[in-house]
Amino acid sequence: MVPDPVRRALWNDAEARPRMPVRLTLAVAVFLVVAIGVSLAAGILPLPVPGGSAALVGVGAASLAVTVLGCVVAARVVDRRPLTDYGLRIDREWWIDCGFGLALGAVLQAGIFLAGWAAGWYVPRGTLVSRSGESFLLGLAGVIAFFLAVGVYEELLVRGWLLTNLAEGFRVVGDRLAAALATVLSAGVFGVLHATNPNATALSTTIIGLAGVFLALGYLLTGELAIPIGVHVTWNLTQGAVFGFGVSGVSLPVTVVETQVVGPSVLTGGQFGPEGGVLGLGGVILGCVAIAWWVRRRTGRLRLHPAVTAPELLDDGVEGSDDEDGEGEESDDGSDVEVA
Repeated sequence: MVPDPVRRALWNDAEARPRMPVRLTLAVAVFLVVAIGVSLAAGILPLPVPGGSAALVGVGAASLAVTVLGCVVAARVVDRRPLTDYGLRIDREWWIDCGFGLALGAVLQAGIFLAGWAAGWYVPRGTLVSRSGESFLLGLAGVIAFFLAVGVYEELLVRGWLLTNLAEGFRVVGDRLAAALATVLSAGVFGVLHATNPNATALSTTIIGLAGVFLALGYLLTGELAIPIGVHVTWNLTQGAVFGFGVSGVSLPVTVVETQVVGPSVLTGGQFGPEGGVLGLGGVILGCVAIAWWVRRRTGRLRLHPAVTAPELLDDGVEGSDDEDGEGEESDDGSDVEVA
């Protein structure tokens, strides 16, 4: 029989589910099993030609399938919550915020390009370029599909699943500090995930980590992934398929404008893309300001959305009922958190 202190350290009685560290461990195992299954299923399909847009679509579709299926299982079996609790309560307001995010990502990348062009660091060399030899329109369609998949699965995984679980786990220190710790840790993971990309540097990894904070901001303020998904999609798409920059070190098969980077890498990001330099950092900072402005304009205030730290569990009567260590901490709104 498991001693009671050990059981309480591993299991949350009030929420009838494992505590945060156990949930994360079990969910990682779920993702690995799903990834193996998707890989085996993909192995019986014809492989796309490397380097073309079909290869990107294949990678994006497989990654999206692993993330969505993994999150569905993890949400139901491990977290004991609906999938919508990961920031996917999709309604009219969700789509309006997503539209803002889509516009913001494109505007920020356009501003980065114009600033670098004005400074003489970016030199346009051609238009409607296909680097893989395939039809430009076909290649562009493939790239759009790929970045739609990337925007959804990276936000669902890093912000929806990881940040949410971390924030709930740290509630003992108060909701706002818990969300801050979860944001920093999840952003660090986001940066490390890109650290092995082609042409990555210590500076690019740091800025990608800060971009993780930028992407998290919309989720923290709205409780939804609408703004992060929208920004993520068009930030990457405009960066790589419109202006021809590297996207986290990856060169795309097609671009509307072929841009030669001639400025200092510390400013332009070099072959890694703008996220590897000061221009990308400027875009991240301006993006944070724009998101704060939008949310305040839409809601009339700026505050941590309670959905980020208070779980909506499947069983009635346990919603947001317990801090993760079971010690009964007072939440930021002054209400008592029930003791497990």
